[in-house]
Amino acid sequence: MAAVFPQLRSLLYRPWALAMLAALASALLLFAASFALIMHQLQLSERQQMNASGERFLVRLEQVFGQLREGVDALQAQPVRHCGPQMMDALEKIGFDNRFVFEAAFIDGAQRCSNRRGKDVASLSRPPDIQGSTYSYWLNTTTQRNDNWAALMLGRGPFRVSTSRGHLSDVVDLPAGGSLLVVLDQGRRAIPVLGSEQPWPPASGWRADAVDALQVTSDRLIYRMSTKSPDFQLVLIAPRSKELPIFNTLLWLLFPVSLVVALCIGWLVLQLITQRRSMGGELHGALRRGELQVLYQPIFDLSNRRCVGAEALVRWRRPDGTLTSPELFIPLAEHSGQIRQITDFVLQQSLEQLSHLLRANPHLYISVNLAACDVTVPRIGEVVAQLLAIYRVAPEQIAFEVTERSLIDVDVARENLQALRDVGHTVLIDDFGTGYCSLAYLQSLPVDCLKIDKAFIDALGDDAESSGVAPHIIRMAHALDLRVIAEGIEHEAQALLLESEGVDYGQGWLFAQALNARQFKELITKGRRRAGRRAGDEA
Repeated sequence: MAAVFPQLRSLLYRPWALAMLAALASALLLFAASFALIMHQLQLSERQQMNASGERFLVRLEQVFGQLREGVDALQAQPVRHCGPQMMDALEKIGFDNRFVFEAAFIDGAQRCSNRRGKDVASLSRPPDIQGSTYSYWLNTTTQRNDNWAALMLGRGPFRVSTSRGHLSDVVDLPAGGSLLVVLDQGRRAIPVLGSEQPWPPASGWRADAVDALQVTSDRLIYRMSTKSPDFQLVLIAPRSKELPIFNTLLWLLFPVSLVVALCIGWLVLQLITQRRSMGGELHGALRRGELQVLYQPIFDLSNRRCVGAEALVRWRRPDGTLTSPELFIPLAEHSGQIRQITDFVLQQSLEQLSHLLRANPHLYISVNLAACDVTVPRIGEVVAQLLAIYRVAPEQIAFEVTERSLIDVDVARENLQALRDVGHTVLIDDFGTGYCSLAYLQSLPVDCLKIDKAFIDALGDDAESSGVAPHIIRMAHALDLRVIAEGIEHEAQALLLESEGVDYGQGWLFAQALNARQFKELITKGRRRAGRRAGDEA
């Protein structure tokens, strides 16, 4: 079993295997999402159709009930109370004038007559299912599947009017397997008028007084229709479709699209893995072949515009002359562990190239960026101590910059940064305001200086919400007795505004771009000459 894991790890390490795995996982997820979307759409459509059907049922059934009430009211209003030609004319007129009246009858003791002439369909010995204050209702008067038998009968006094099963079937388009029920006794009893009998209550969670007309269970749709009569409600029950939507048009459209997207994701994963591994190998070779170079971004005192130091920046120039952005290879180096070699390279190159300049200018310093792995272990202190001894440079002339994002373990970082600070190195927080370093952590960290990110400098003077961040950071730094460096200064107005806010130092294209060692030496030499001439003129 133990031998399986190395083989599996070796298999997954291959770009094609990882790409295929990503494509397969993406396809499964997309297929599942597509199927879930289709099922949701079908359920939504099912609900909408049931709502529409219920609304149509209610309108049509109200028409049926309305005609039955109008018919029996008209019979009750006429004065004749015995079977005879006048009564037969009245009964036939009601049946003729009202489309949904199948039979109109007069029943008073032994007297019984109907517009159906002798059918005697309206004669019922059982009491009414609903006895209202004005009307009596008989529901499902027969179980025979005969369209000419009454399905619903309404009575008032000695008169009866009914609609046939055929009339209701014409009015109500009952779904297959569905039933139309009349619910009585405040929802405790239900009688089927059309369709098969249904268990009642239809579900454990069903409520007769629910706000929503449509209630959905796992296997049925239940549509409750409130009527104008307080004596009963109408309920339409239809089974839910259990067939898989294999012929759904949208499904056949989404599945190929999902497959294409999954293949694209697999291809992108393959490209990314290939590129990362290719770049990782190239970076290893670049370190060995010396393709990396160090540039220096000068830092100036804003009060007298004197260069006080520089930030060491690493650049990767390939053999064809193209530059690879640090945003690409630095994260890769951090992930692969090569960042330690790069940090050591920057320290060694900075001291090798600028040691004479640093010894001649004790006020000058070079700041080097540290990654998270450099902050969490004391290794960097040992490396810089050996290099300083070799090149005879004071610890005060090498500063270290850490980002808020690299302070993963604050307690460990505090201990290691304090060790660097104890021997004389300056510690700076780089890109302050873009990470998650809280004020409480900042107060406890051994820090000398804050560097404000360029994004906040660019926002100065704008109406953007971030325009007030830089002044806030400056005031906070002063409250903590920290110096402030502003990054990315490009305009004189920015420099003047920052100086007025109390910023100590600045760097950016307003003063100088990133320079190689020779150019940086020339910058310091020219500045020293100008300062000497100025001192001579004043003397």
